Amino acid sequence: MTKVDFYFNAADKLEVARKLAGKVYQSGRQALLYTADDRLANALDAAIWTRDKLSFIPHLRCGHQQAKETPLLIGTDPDALASPDVLINLDAECPSCFSRFERLLEVVGTDPADVQAGRQRYRFYKDRGYAIENHDLAGK
Repeated sequence: MTKVDFYFNAADKLEVARKLAGKVYQSGRQALLYTADDRLANALDAAIWTRDKLSFIPHLRCGHQQAKETPLLIGTDPDALASPDVLINLDAECPSCFSRFERLLEVVGTDPADVQAGRQRYRFYKDRGYAIENHDLAGK
């Protein structure tokens, strides 16, 4: 069963997602940074390239010809990954593919709409019997 972690009170969702993706990469695992929002996908791509200039995190968008050889992908296609290790969700909805992954990392910001959507996703997983680990990022 997929292990679910909620990272809530994220002041900067992109930064939290970037750090989580870096940890996934350092552990030798693969991840899909899930977003259907093209604007958010572009911002995430730019954040990964520009935030930490001393460490390279290889990543591509889903659909790229080298996606299967890349450990971190941005988009919505779980089949683009060679191995479904970790799903980092940045969407308001539960990704329909989440149960394919060993681990699901939900990132919830501080915006009231995002908090409400996060609560709905939390209930969805909880109602289906998934054990959830919570990580409060307030003040971090």
